[in-house]
Amino acid sequence: MKNYKFIIRGKVQGVSYRKNVSQNSSKENFNGFVKNLSDGSVEACVACNESDLSRFVEILEKGSPESIVKKIERFSHDETFNSGFEIKY
Repeated sequence: MKNYKFIIRGKVQGVSYRKNVSQNSSKENFNGFVKNLSDGSVEACVACNESDLSRFVEILEKGSPESIVKKIERFSHDETFNSGFEIKY
């Protein structure tokens, strides 16, 4: 299992993006979190097998009906997650 960090850019704040990502990630049993950043982007971190990574990216791309995802950047991450998926404030 690896840990990943994503920065999502576009219309992703104030449009229920975090709520939808959190709910859909929880349904898929991913562990991690999603939070707004001060520059208007969203950070999402997840612990998953590489084989499941494309499913998580699909959740990020889908977002919410009102969101518009323009760019997703992926990074390796050292923090581990094993207690479900949550929204951080």
